[in-house]
Amino acid sequence: MDLSLRIAWDVDKDEMNRRKHRVSFSVASEIFLDPLIATVVDVRHPVEEMRYFSIGSTRAGRVLSVGHSDDGTVVRIITARDASPRERAHYEEGD
Repeated sequence: MDLSLRIAWDVDKDEMNRRKHRVSFSVASEIFLDPLIATVVDVRHPVEEMRYFSIGSTRAGRVLSVGHSDDGTVVRIITARDASPRERAHYEEGD
């Protein structure tokens, strides 16, 4: 990831995500520094903006799945949760 990109999120959505998934968007943003991050297009949301799904590790080693948009200037976090066992295995195997 280009470190000059900004990472942003909606404060209310962050609070809802903390309650539902016990992951803050601040912590989730750390995966974008992971050199092994895996990102795919989220085809479930073919709306006016491209959405992506990334799996990466935080500084503390927590593997997270993060839904986000990226307009080339700002990465906007939409949702974040712990990676499922299957997602974690794909990440760890480098698939």
